[in-house]
Amino acid sequence: MSSPEWFLILGAVFLCTTGAEALYSDLGHCGRRNITISWLFVKAMLILNYMGQGAYIIAHLDSVHTGMNPFYAVMPDWLLIPGIVMATGAAIIASQALISGCFTIFSEAVHLNFWPTLKFKYPSVDKGQIYIPQINNLLYILCVVTVLLFQTSAHMEAAYGLSITITMLTTTVMLAVYLQQRFTPLWAVLIFLFVYLGIEGFFFLANLTKFVHGGWFTILLALVTGAVMRIWYRAWNIRRKYLKFKKLSDYYDVIRDLKADETVPKFATNLVYVRQSDDENMVEEKLIYSIVNKQPKRADHYFLVHFTNDDAPNTLDYTCHELIANTLYTIDIRVGFRVNPLMTLYLRQIVEDLIAQRRFDIRSGYPSLRKHNVAGDFRFIVIHRIYYASTVVSALDNITLHLFGFIRHIGVDDEQALGLDTSNVTVERVPFVVNNKYRQRIRRRE
Repeated sequence: MSSPEWFLILGAVFLCTTGAEALYSDLGHCGRRNITISWLFVKAMLILNYMGQGAYIIAHLDSVHTGMNPFYAVMPDWLLIPGIVMATGAAIIASQALISGCFTIFSEAVHLNFWPTLKFKYPSVDKGQIYIPQINNLLYILCVVTVLLFQTSAHMEAAYGLSITITMLTTTVMLAVYLQQRFTPLWAVLIFLFVYLGIEGFFFLANLTKFVHGGWFTILLALVTGAVMRIWYRAWNIRRKYLKFKKLSDYYDVIRDLKADETVPKFATNLVYVRQSDDENMVEEKLIYSIVNKQPKRADHYFLVHFTNDDAPNTLDYTCHELIANTLYTIDIRVGFRVNPLMTLYLRQIVEDLIAQRRFDIRSGYPSLRKHNVAGDFRFIVIHRIYYASTVVSALDNITLHLFGFIRHIGVDDEQALGLDTSNVTVERVPFVVNNKYRQRIRRRE
């Protein structure tokens, strides 16, 4: 402790505290009880492991500078190979927990509008089991880049230690916010922050010396990910802010007359739109334009479906209101942040409920098919709003919306995210006009 470098040694000591966090990264899949019970065993094994290595080093001080690894040195020769196999298996299990946790985090980020829409796959019926191919491929590429960049595990310690320290600091702050929201006394929250931020702060300062030795790689990845999340969320709010809505009740008569007008070719028996408005009495202007103005779409039934994200993870319920008898229906589907909004599946289940309640006739609107009890077709309309570059916005918003258009290619299209069969989907691209006050106006030449 007399050496002035004792503080920097904390950076190496800190690595002894890492690894256990892999348990918590898989909390959503394994459950709190399993993690709690496992932690008792893991903590006991970690203490015995590190105490054993420390005792071996004290007893063999002459071997410290030979580059020996105390973890393997304490093993007898006959246990060395099984020990290497066991350590490799433990690394694979820990990495799998982090990969699963990464899938969960990105799934929640998508449903909270912090990341472009991704394609989710569910390998089993168990809650929480999720697989995201794009994120899996991204992790593979980053792993290859990391190995090629650092080449040895010793060189990787700097990036690893700094990233774990920042993770712990972030977790502490988030837990403090959570405790305050749960009406925990302020003095208790401050004591918690003082103790844990003090300990973690020492480790963080010690690990800062590793920034130039590889810690920069961790910070770079965090900045890129954070920038994408910030741009996406801000652009999403800008687009929501400038959406124009109209009162749906003003168009009841128009929709009734359109349904009865046989001079207009029937577009579909059942026509389904995704509604952006949280209020069922309001609808975005472009949706009305699509039904009435842009190739008038006559149908027997119109469904306006809206998805609402819920803070609970596994929420899945709906409400359905019939605004025009046997013609116009509004459906609000509430999904938790771990539930995939599979529109085709949920709509079929809702229609089955309506049929059971005798509130909907599934038979085709064409007389020749209706007399044979043939079910009517469903057609989905997906409206893509393309940012119109010549509209007047601030320079920052203009850059944000352009970056939004670039970042959206990371994800999948709305029709894929909603699980729609592309054979019965029509995609309509409309300009997203933020401001109609153009910089120039054409004049008539005499």
